[in-house]
Amino acid sequence: MKFQYTEKEISEAAKLVLRQAKNSKVIAFYGDMGAGKTTLIKAIIKELGAIDSGSSPTFGLVNEYLNKDGDIFAFHFDCYRLNNETEALDLGIEEYLYDNKWVFIEWPKHISSILPTDTLHFNVHFVDKNIRFIETVNS
Repeated sequence: MKFQYTEKEISEAAKLVLRQAKNSKVIAFYGDMGAGKTTLIKAIIKELGAIDSGSSPTFGLVNEYLNKDGDIFAFHFDCYRLNNETEALDLGIEEYLYDNKWVFIEWPKHISSILPTDTLHFNVHFVDKNIRFIETVNS
């Protein structure tokens, strides 16, 4: 899958990502700082019916998202500040990855060997200040 989008079209990009997620709820996003990973994940969370709009978990490492019933249905990890996979394991990341809830991961290269085999991988590219490009990546 390849898709170019503007901020006005981000919900379409989010829907495309979700359509790709037939067999996995763990989705990894690669891209440079400022490429739009967090913004796209926020759009996906919104499409899934989160009651809050989401934010970057850079300083807390993980955000939880609730549905309208008040149940946790998704997690958003930002692994940028992790130094190694041991730190992720110490945080209990495996429990999140295998909990059958949605898991969105920024900077997944920091934890690549512990990701489930069915993880979906996407590159988010910065084209210019108004345009982004997303494509699937073979893991």
